[in-house]
Amino acid sequence: MAEKSILIDISDVRQFYGTNDKHLQLLKRHFSKLKIVAREDYIKLIGSNEDIDEFEHKLNNIYEYYNKYNCINAEILKTILNSDDERFNEKLKSDSDVLLYNVSGKPITARTKNQIKLVKASQKADLMFAIGPAGTGKTYTAIALAVKALKEGRVQRIILSRPAIEVGDTLGFLPGDIRDKLDPYLQPLYDALLDMLPFKKLERMIEEKIIQIAPLGFMRGRTLSNAFVILDEAQNSTTQQMKMFLTRMGEFSKFVVTGDITQIDLPKNLSSGLIEAQKVLANVNEISFIVFTKEDIIRHSLVSSIVDAYDNFVNKQTNNE
Repeated sequence: MAEKSILIDISDVRQFYGTNDKHLQLLKRHFSKLKIVAREDYIKLIGSNEDIDEFEHKLNNIYEYYNKYNCINAEILKTILNSDDERFNEKLKSDSDVLLYNVSGKPITARTKNQIKLVKASQKADLMFAIGPAGTGKTYTAIALAVKALKEGRVQRIILSRPAIEVGDTLGFLPGDIRDKLDPYLQPLYDALLDMLPFKKLERMIEEKIIQIAPLGFMRGRTLSNAFVILDEAQNSTTQQMKMFLTRMGEFSKFVVTGDITQIDLPKNLSSGLIEAQKVLANVNEISFIVFTKEDIIRHSLVSSIVDAYDNFVNKQTNNE
């Protein structure tokens, strides 16, 4: 008779055990030859080595399913327990157009023409620029690609960055440690991640530096290998910052640069590194440029009208000059 204790590797063990331990009871019925004792986030198994090995094999399938879909329920658990490996693998591969599943288990897919272009470009290019107006899903799609790559083991970490020009001279006067000071400027990146990863899992990944979120200035001097790296709001990077960022690329990494050249907040004496990069790198074949348009806007329908109104206003002012 063998005995083994196993740590449940799911961020929310309540989902694993189920409401009123419903999932745990399913496991006990399926593995009736094993004595299964649950203690918070540990399970103790008592039985033959063969039965314990089979339990661990099914447990790994449960992890794999949860890692992809961010949820588990009784019906799914029954399917996993009663499926052979071939049927289980077919289930995981049956939705190849889905990037990943959000924390509610809903699929995240490329929804517009240029989002699809970005997804396809990521399969070939190591450096991509996604440029276009607000609400087109540039950053969200890029982060989904990054999380997918991390989950599939194609990269070891995700690094997300933004120019924090608003922080500037006022950083030292803001309360809290460096993360507290910078969080408001990086919140949109956290928001996207929280839609794709359970909170506890995201916190653990940030703590272990598997996911890093930092201002652009923090990239200086680093070589970013085996990473999926995203520079958001790149229109607010200077020429020097953009060159610095792009030359951080190390082996087995993918870089995505996103930005909206109509929303530049730099001082007038500084040029946007994103605009210059479009000109400098336009003829480099290995780099992919995807230009998003108002047709890609997937926020509230008013957003598209707002973009149109501002474009018309700017065009009129330019013509009058």
